[in-house]
Amino acid sequence: MPATSTASAPAHPPAAPKTRAAAVSRAVLKTEARLFLREPGSLFWILVFPTLLLTILGLIPSFREANPSLGGRRTIDLYVPVALLLAAITTGIQVMPAVLTGYRERGILRRMSTTPVRPAALLGAQIALHGGATVVSMALALTVGRLAFGVALPGQLAGYVLAAVLTLCSALALGCLLCALSPTTKAASVAGSAVFFPMMFTAGVWGPVQSMPDMLQQVVQLLPFGAASQALAQASSGHWPGWSHLAVLAVWALVLGHVARRRFRWE
Repeated sequence: MPATSTASAPAHPPAAPKTRAAAVSRAVLKTEARLFLREPGSLFWILVFPTLLLTILGLIPSFREANPSLGGRRTIDLYVPVALLLAAITTGIQVMPAVLTGYRERGILRRMSTTPVRPAALLGAQIALHGGATVVSMALALTVGRLAFGVALPGQLAGYVLAAVLTLCSALALGCLLCALSPTTKAASVAGSAVFFPMMFTAGVWGPVQSMPDMLQQVVQLLPFGAASQALAQASSGHWPGWSHLAVLAVWALVLGHVARRRFRWE
């Protein structure tokens, strides 16, 4: 009689590559989250600073009075969207690039390439953590604006969320580009500072975009945070954000992200 095989399939077959990759990514995210929460400076600038600035401005009596030149709106009403933009700018330009360039400069990414943990998992974890923290900061600014200063919630919520998401994507893409072009942490800090203040101006930190001269508004709204300011202001007043502003945000996010991906080096 022909011999019959008594071999049986393993009780626990090896995990599929995709399953292992997902498990590794979750482990990296968990580890990076613990490290992220141990950085009080980063948490302050992302979570506290935008709302703190909004609170300081809201305590100025004239900012809580209706302004005919702003269509009857109050200055503080315009600064709530600015606080959201400031959270995205701070995260993308000041905080995240320093972390990623620090990992590269210390050789962490190079050493990771010899382990089952791929550098891309670390990059994805950093983007997820910083993006999530920015969302919390935006929600905090909206809550304080509403409860402390009576700022109305966005009249067009779906358009407001869409504009905020595109803004965050643009900010994170810009942060990845700064990291890609900066060989060291110090270089990333210098480049971030050089970009940070112009972006704050286009976002309306020193004066709402809506109060700028018409010619300056036309120029500013071609930049990501100027377009974001206009889109958020329109959604706040109950209108769907202008498609041109949303398109500017989407194009900047795609272009910056593409260039960052092409120029990014793990070592």
